[in-house]
Amino acid sequence: MKDKKLSLKKTLDNAFYALKLGISFSKQIFFNIIFVAILGYFQWVFFSSVFMKHIVGSLDRGDDHMKILTYIGICGLAIGLMNLYQHYFENVTLPVELTRLYGKLYHMLFDKAKNVELSCYEDADFYNRYTMAMDGADEKISDTMRRFWGIIFGSVATGFVFYLMFSIDRLAVIFIISPLLGNFLFGSIKNRFEYKRYQEQVSGNKMMNYVSRVMYLPDYAKELRLFNVYDLLKKQYSDATDNNVKAASRYAFPNAFVNFWKITFTFSVIFEGVLFYAIYRNLVTGSISLADLTIMTSMMVSMTWILIGLFDDIVNFMKDGVFINNLRGFLEYEEKIPEDTDGEIPASFESLSFEDVSFSYTDEETIRHLSFSINKGEIAALVGHNGAGKTTIIKLLLRLYDPTSGVIRLNGRDIREYNLHAYRELFATTFQDFAIMGMSVRDNVLMGRHYEDEDAIVDSALRKSGIYERIEKLENGLSTVMTKEFDENGAVFSGGESQKLAVSRTFARPAPVKIFDEPSSALDPIAEYELFNNIAKEGKEHTLLFISHRLSSVKHCDKVFMLEKGQIIEEGSHDELMKLNGSYAKMYRRQANNYLAIEDTEETAV
Repeated sequence: MKDKKLSLKKTLDNAFYALKLGISFSKQIFFNIIFVAILGYFQWVFFSSVFMKHIVGSLDRGDDHMKILTYIGICGLAIGLMNLYQHYFENVTLPVELTRLYGKLYHMLFDKAKNVELSCYEDADFYNRYTMAMDGADEKISDTMRRFWGIIFGSVATGFVFYLMFSIDRLAVIFIISPLLGNFLFGSIKNRFEYKRYQEQVSGNKMMNYVSRVMYLPDYAKELRLFNVYDLLKKQYSDATDNNVKAASRYAFPNAFVNFWKITFTFSVIFEGVLFYAIYRNLVTGSISLADLTIMTSMMVSMTWILIGLFDDIVNFMKDGVFINNLRGFLEYEEKIPEDTDGEIPASFESLSFEDVSFSYTDEETIRHLSFSINKGEIAALVGHNGAGKTTIIKLLLRLYDPTSGVIRLNGRDIREYNLHAYRELFATTFQDFAIMGMSVRDNVLMGRHYEDEDAIVDSALRKSGIYERIEKLENGLSTVMTKEFDENGAVFSGGESQKLAVSRTFARPAPVKIFDEPSSALDPIAEYELFNNIAKEGKEHTLLFISHRLSSVKHCDKVFMLEKGQIIEEGSHDELMKLNGSYAKMYRRQANNYLAIEDTEETAV
């Protein structure tokens, strides 16, 4: 998805793509922009040619002053009403409709972001494209609509004024070449420089936004005060700023140089050139009347501004087409594992098997030729040192990724053949790297699902995870908002409390398979003991799969899979693996020695 220089056709396609989006989001903006463009150019052309010609002609003929004043008054009233409409649209209609457009567009972007596979968020190039797609996308769409109709009616106005000028003096139209060079040639070069600078500053802006976010979010407040991480963040921010400054410096002089010639040809040459030419014809050759001089000068001024507007619209229409390429590229990205993947609806859970499965995030394999199975009603555990591939297996099981090779089967059928949403409904999962949302406790447990007796389900789940008493003491109970970011009365939990809240989600969800990924990593030994007791009780009615660093917690599992470097090196029950006296037994004994005192405390507690 790397940026490449876009062809004219591709840029235009992108711009028209934005037009289609715009009219689908807000027809009111689309058609009002048309009327505003018509009225704007009508005023330029009318006042510089028809109005001025009529007034000067009336004065030359010595028409009645009252008649002239009446004409001026009627024209003024008409223009006033046009301006009133334009101001109403710009200050009342447009802000409201842009807000609606913004909402519809970002809902589309959010839906797309939700539908792309997880690996996209680990791809820096994709993430940069996503950032650029989100950067002022609504403004780009509305601006494209303005530019498009500006080009259409600006071209019509240019042709009309050109014809009128040509009828007065054929040579005067030569000066029109000047703003063409200024806007189209030098303006295009200037915009290319600005876009290249923008591209080079995207990664720096992303880092600066990250540091800014870290500085005000409460999640990072303790680390900022207890460690020297502030200096690291400040360095990251400074480095990003320095890179952005270097990018700006690279294009500063070329941009200024091109901009000088753009302004010179756009304004100076045409204004001064036409003025000197008209004065020469009037005073030296006497070949043009004062009235024609006045009209021609007025039309030339009007023509200049029309051309400036026209070519500004053309250049920016093309420029927006380049920016829209990021938006379009993101929205049209073909997901490898679309969240809305359709297929067969699994009737139940009977068995799950990995058959010679391999997977790699990059060139190096994380999972190697993995084969194992779990049957309905079994309790299975994945154990091993950090980096052994345990969490990756869960992500493959849930189709957050697809295997590089091999196949995963549910009830003997390739899981890729199932409706993805229905397939995932079979599993209730809590990952070790969970996220607590800035919403109520109830919503943090249910996570968007609805049941008949929700509070009873939430209470039961909170009791099983061991956090019920903490919630009960909160003033607003289940309605308490987590974090203080949106509510000053919100709750801020410790790491262990947050983990218990996250684990409640798996207890609350009525799925046939419950998956716990290191559910006790932040808990004290007694809380961990109680949690695993409740997980074991859950296994009486569900199939369980969990990852645990405490091997004592897997003693009663039907199956234990010992992993090392993405491969199963040992498997069996706890007793079988202890008799094998291999890596599992060695790891268990080491932990038993370290936790001997804790085990005694746990037995006393029972």
